[in-house]
Amino acid sequence: MDIERLARMDINARIASRVRFLRQQRGLSLDALAARCDVSRSMISLIERGQSNATAVVLEKLAAGLGVLLLALFEEAPAAVAPLMRRAEQPEWRDPQSGYLRRNISPPNPQTPIRIVEVEFPAGAQVTYETSARDARVHQQIWVLEGGIDITVGTSRYALEPGDCLAFQLDCPTAFHNPHRKAARYAVVTSTEPAQ
Repeated sequence: MDIERLARMDINARIASRVRFLRQQRGLSLDALAARCDVSRSMISLIERGQSNATAVVLEKLAAGLGVLLLALFEEAPAAVAPLMRRAEQPEWRDPQSGYLRRNISPPNPQTPIRIVEVEFPAGAQVTYETSARDARVHQQIWVLEGGIDITVGTSRYALEPGDCLAFQLDCPTAFHNPHRKAARYAVVTSTEPAQ
């Protein structure tokens, strides 16, 4: 078994465990979560058993239905708050639909509202997140490190190049598209504050 396949199995097991834990923590049945996030009960069950390699779009819907950020589905519940996350400990996940690779950079510290994710987005790939309603205000900044990426926030479209940074509130559908022949690499910085 190759290392990439083993790592994929590990991250799918982590996602399965986190979705099940977060759903049970909130006292939601499979049917209740399915109604909240517009993902079928059977798909949620497959994800919780680690039998589905869900797409980023499906996982984002689940995260919104659970009231967490997408990156929370890749984290392990911290046994103790640790201020340091070594490179070897940072979980990576590849979207089976678009092929984009995401890596959670920040330690899973519930005491801080800031999280950093690094994304490698393949040439020609695109992902559209339809979710918008959230229990908390979520602010995102996308900082392009290499290549270029087009981002649509609601009805506004932005073409970002290396060094550009786009800030927005995550309260409407967003789409990411790499129309170029070269992969893009960017950082996503997310900050959460309670809704008022």
